[in-house]
Amino acid sequence: IAKKEFHCEQCGKVFFIHSSLKVHLKTHGEKSFHCSECDKYFSTKGNLVAHKRIHTGERPYKCPHCEKSFNHGSHLKTHVRLHTNERPYQCSECGKTFTDSSCLRSHQKIHSDEKLFQCKHCDKRFRQRSNRNCHERIHTGEKPYLCSYCGKSFSDPRSFVFHKRVHTGEKPYHCSVCGKSFSKFDTLQNHKRIHTGERPFKCSQCDKTFNHGSHLKTHVRVHTNERPYQCSECGKTFTDSSCLKSHQKIHSDEKPFQCKHCDKRFRHKSFLICHERNHTGEKPYLCSYCGKSFASPVHFGLHQRVHTGEKPYHCSVCGKSFSKVDTLQKHKRIHTGERPKRHQI
Repeated sequence: IAKKEFHCEQCGKVFFIHSSLKVHLKTHGEKSFHCSECDKYFSTKGNLVAHKRIHTGERPYKCPHCEKSFNHGSHLKTHVRLHTNERPYQCSECGKTFTDSSCLRSHQKIHSDEKLFQCKHCDKRFRQRSNRNCHERIHTGEKPYLCSYCGKSFSDPRSFVFHKRVHTGEKPYHCSVCGKSFSKFDTLQNHKRIHTGERPFKCSQCDKTFNHGSHLKTHVRVHTNERPYQCSECGKTFTDSSCLKSHQKIHSDEKPFQCKHCDKRFRHKSFLICHERNHTGEKPYLCSYCGKSFASPVHFGLHQRVHTGEKPYHCSVCGKSFSKVDTLQKHKRIHTGERPKRHQI
């Protein structure tokens, strides 16, 4: 049975309960409920009561899943969906889902070419006023969002919220499969691909696919030989910043990771874990081609190339390919005439 619809003649909004329409109609009428604190007027008593909590700091709506509380029931309802992963509002254009209707309405503007909001300082135009406001702060240098923990300030409220989670440790986005928590929704979406096996980022140079865009970006440098991260100590170059950071530890005497079974210490936790497998005999990396197992993920990766024939390291001079970067470096000496350094006895 179809529900009876009640339409607002002023704005066209639809209601399925007549009393809800009556409450809504007051928003078009006289605003007779007055806030004595700031002189604002409201069309309903409920809106005034909710508004007053801004002045009193009262936050009576508490989340049952975490410590957060809210001054409005609808804000709590939207927040709880972060824990349940419920996203009931779907875009009819692209299928993307959202936790609340305002986010959906905001998103739908990207499917329109209309950009109503123009920057006062340049010719840029924006679909949303909030995006225009953030952009204008590039010109003014204004950073109104101040972190009370470290004093850092931000021009963008979204970046400010993400930053605060560094201090609070808040991770509101939970994986429904393994229970792992994340501070950003995008990070949760990337993580979920571990469980689904989805690898939507495909290399245009070879058949490799990745579950994360940044992993593809780093991988492509294997084909282009681009190594933009350079060690300031020895000049060695790397395809990504994490490899550079890891390498830089060899220039330090600090070895904070100690083996539980002997006195050996390591600069990297990953080296410690691999070393401890010498004591335990554990070899968790199993080759699906021949059944051989490995203690080290590096050795496992190199071994698999024996079966796949993959040679991802290419010489930019002659085009010859190699399965190991070390072999490529040795090969390049044929073209440069460089002789390997002799070790003095």
